[in-house]
Amino acid sequence: MVLRNSTRVSYPHNRPGGRAWFARLDAPVRAALLMIGACAGFSVMMAVVRLVSPEVHPLEAAFFRNFLGVLFMLPWLLRTRGSRVRTGRPAMHVIRAVLGITAMFLLFSAVSLLPLAEVTALSFTAPLFATVGAAAVLHEKVGRRRWAATLIGLLGALVIIRPGAHTFSPESLVALASAAAIAAAQLSVKALSRTEDPTAMVMIMGLLMTPMSLVPALFVWTWPSAHALAWMMGMAASATLGQVALVRALATADASAVMPLDFSRLIFASLLGWLMFGETPDGWTYAGAAIIVASTVYIGRREARATRQRRALPGA
Repeated sequence: MVLRNSTRVSYPHNRPGGRAWFARLDAPVRAALLMIGACAGFSVMMAVVRLVSPEVHPLEAAFFRNFLGVLFMLPWLLRTRGSRVRTGRPAMHVIRAVLGITAMFLLFSAVSLLPLAEVTALSFTAPLFATVGAAAVLHEKVGRRRWAATLIGLLGALVIIRPGAHTFSPESLVALASAAAIAAAQLSVKALSRTEDPTAMVMIMGLLMTPMSLVPALFVWTWPSAHALAWMMGMAASATLGQVALVRALATADASAVMPLDFSRLIFASLLGWLMFGETPDGWTYAGAAIIVASTVYIGRREARATRQRRALPGA
């Protein structure tokens, strides 16, 4: 999810140990390390979903991801006494939660069916779907170059799934659908972020998505073993820490400088898939991912340039 925030975070230099070392780094370096850490956290989440999938249905895994994520955020909620979890746009939060839980169900289902690297590569098409949605729903102006880059990126997705080839897997369409749902959720976040507190948005999302994900999970419910539950606690922790790292990275440097590092998820996914499941992505996956990466980076750069131009206009 892409949040734009030009605010720079300053870190106290009197912190001990590693935090003092981290605070002395230049802001772009800190942002890069935080973004890479976020990508590692999200990749671990997907690997755990794949690991427990023989025992825990993806719908149930999504519930535990939301429920345990809320538990990890309870200290923040108690510290603020709930004062920051307020909104004047409850309907929009519900819409965002519905889109978010749909994206999570599709993503977790894809992870249980396909190699991690392939799902990750196809997830990179989310910004491409977001471009289409921004034009169709938010009525944003999208130039010919961005449309061309979007089409090229979608061609990269076709390189990965190869419809009509003997290696085509219908499950790839589930991963592609999850990317489209992620894009829709991103657009709702963009609309909400104009008025809402980012941390409160994360908390509200968890509070809404937990009961939403429980209902379908009950239809496939099996009590997880202690071993699977321990893994899912790690999944929720890594996903929550990844979200925090992402927010801090975007607060430390411009999104246009940080988001290209999101593609390090493919490195982590490939490594975890190989170490944990013996998966070796084929050349088509990397070729398609390279096309998608190039197109989305181009779109991100164009959008950042357009944003700077709008800010430079008188009265902007």
